[in-house]
Amino acid sequence: MPLRFTLRQLEYLVAVGETGSIAAASERVNVSSPSISAAIAQLEQEFGLQLFVRRHAQGLSLTQGGRQFVDEARAVLAAAGRLNDLANGITGQVRGPLSVGCLVTFAQVVLPRLRRSFVTRYPQVDFRQYERHQAEILDGIRQARLDVALTYDLDIPADLEFVALLSLPPYALVPPDHPLAGRDHVTPQDLAPHPMVLLDLPFSTDYFMEVFRPHGLRPRVVERTRDMGVMRAMVANGFGYSIANISPQSALAPDGQQLRHVPLHGADPLSLGLVLAEGATSALTIRAFIDHCREAVTAPLLSGAAAP
Repeated sequence: MPLRFTLRQLEYLVAVGETGSIAAASERVNVSSPSISAAIAQLEQEFGLQLFVRRHAQGLSLTQGGRQFVDEARAVLAAAGRLNDLANGITGQVRGPLSVGCLVTFAQVVLPRLRRSFVTRYPQVDFRQYERHQAEILDGIRQARLDVALTYDLDIPADLEFVALLSLPPYALVPPDHPLAGRDHVTPQDLAPHPMVLLDLPFSTDYFMEVFRPHGLRPRVVERTRDMGVMRAMVANGFGYSIANISPQSALAPDGQQLRHVPLHGADPLSLGLVLAEGATSALTIRAFIDHCREAVTAPLLSGAAAP
């Protein structure tokens, strides 16, 4: 009697095996927790094998057999991906699954419009989006959970490829009544004496600190947040200035307060682009997405951005 399981169920199995949690796996694959729980139960019933040990406090742990199944499931998913790439290459059609990551700090500005234009152009692509921090993006590419990701050129490892799309110079974000709000530009020396609201994310923090370090300065960090919207609202309400590289079309913070964007001179720009595994461009769908990004990710998409 043939086994009855799907590649999607294997994808859920791998996600739970790697995260050790139904909830974490649900967040990773953008599927509800009950759907993942049902898929795992169906696999265990189909194979007549317990894949996980359920521990209420520690989540789920793979059994010895479960570890072997997860390893084989990864191999099956990789082989299925190669079959899809082969079919696309033979037929010349852009279709099949595409897992796209995006740095959480600018996902809301870039990703929805980019996704809409891409899937309109290639309706047979199963586009899946994931908003992640930089460290999660790099790990996702290495673990083949992401096919490609939009991010900055922040500490890209040598074993991954980076395709630059836009050069984004930094700017200072200040409230309208800030002493520097009327300047046509500011420098790190201008900013250093004032309180700073730091967008405190992996890799990003080092970049913001590096704005001041070459000048022998340290910023006066008085508040930290990991959320871009919270940072903008705190600045607008007078808790300090901040630094960013993407300026949304609106000059309003999420709570409706006004903001000013002042160009920051004397600091290196960031390059926005695509990170992917070596050799990933052999897949037609990934090549099509790269080409589409080169056309679509331009200055009009990001206010204040300039081509490199």
